[in-house]
Amino acid sequence: MDKEQLQNYIAKRVAKELHDGDIVNLGIGLPTRVANFIPTGIEIILQSENGFLGLGPTPSTDEIDESIVNAGGQVVTILPGGSFFDSATSFGIIRGGHVDVSVLGALQVDKSGNIANYMIPGKMVPGMGGAMDLVTGAKKVIVAMEHTLKGTHKILKSCTLPLTAVNAVDLIITEMGVIDVTPEGLKLIEINPEYSIDDVIAATEAPLIIAL
Repeated sequence: MDKEQLQNYIAKRVAKELHDGDIVNLGIGLPTRVANFIPTGIEIILQSENGFLGLGPTPSTDEIDESIVNAGGQVVTILPGGSFFDSATSFGIIRGGHVDVSVLGALQVDKSGNIANYMIPGKMVPGMGGAMDLVTGAKKVIVAMEHTLKGTHKILKSCTLPLTAVNAVDLIITEMGVIDVTPEGLKLIEINPEYSIDDVIAATEAPLIIAL
């Protein structure tokens, strides 16, 4: 798979975790692709922390309205019935526990469900955005990311980068498989048939409980 195919594979698998009626926040980057793969018959409400409920899929060229952008500055669509509001209301929704699922990327995740996704020491970053609120306020947190970074482990025994949140992640979905974060450890519950269990184990620093 090339990079786009890989990211679409992950996004499509994440979409299968969403249920009819869910309010879902999609993080910047790969997670925004999830909006393009919502299963037929499932209606979800996409929330963007800059003040939207009811975001739609990525617009085609003739649908672009540059006044409608998500939290990452990407042009998006708004569905019939969608709403616009200020940032205070948006974060009231997030901090009030009204977001059912938060899907976001990560630099690192570890066996305890700790997540580091906003900062690499020594590198200029724009800030953590709403990530700290989203991973603690949402009812379920799904990390959607590539399994490794140029061969370097991202699923670790213990995160080494500054943490965004502690014990916050419920599920990790990569191009290699699906990993459930449990009190007993990381449980591999699904595998991409293009890879073997040994491939996944080799690409993961943290120990895996094989539960296929």
